Amino acid sequence: MQGFLTVLPMAVVMSAGPQIVTAIFLATSRNPKRNSLAFLVGVTAATTIGVSVFYFLGFELGGDDGGGKSWLDWVIIALLALLAIRIILKRKETEPPKWMARLERASPRFAAAMGFLLYSYMPTDAIAMATVAAYLVNQGEPWWHSLGFVALTVAIAGLPFTVLLLMGDRAEELLPRLRRWMTDNSWIVNLAVILFFLAMALFG
Repeated sequence: MQGFLTVLPMAVVMSAGPQIVTAIFLATSRNPKRNSLAFLVGVTAATTIGVSVFYFLGFELGGDDGGGKSWLDWVIIALLALLAIRIILKRKETEPPKWMARLERASPRFAAAMGFLLYSYMPTDAIAMATVAAYLVNQGEPWWHSLGFVALTVAIAGLPFTVLLLMGDRAEELLPRLRRWMTDNSWIVNLAVILFFLAMALFG
């Protein structure tokens, strides 16, 4: 259970960046509710498949060698260090990608595809899922413990949709401000979580 609780903060890394900005764009699009739900379906599929593939790959390869840090410990540490370096190097890239302009006129099918692709192929997400899976394997946690990580990832990705449901028309004022803040500051949130997890991997 300790491994399950430890990996949960990594769900923040999965969404802090273009992912949550995309979710905000969709929550203010022409079909906000349908597009947001479709986006979350894509997020759920991508995260579940990704972390499961990494988990069973790590399970097959094995982890703990019975003394000191195993090779899987060092893989986790290397992945986290790589992720921290990438976040620092990319911190000044605050302009949203050009394809985000299409989100205002997105269809549910396009929104679902974006959810799946963003959470499958973004380097930060791939590394985060690999790290979570490797940590769970190394701690001897069962696969289903990864579903807590998946659920929290989807919950965070769904925050703009939740704001839309709770605030209605007022969300149109709040969400753009939230989008600007996340665009400027998401790298700080990401880095804080990565450094915490890195400390756990090194000294925990």
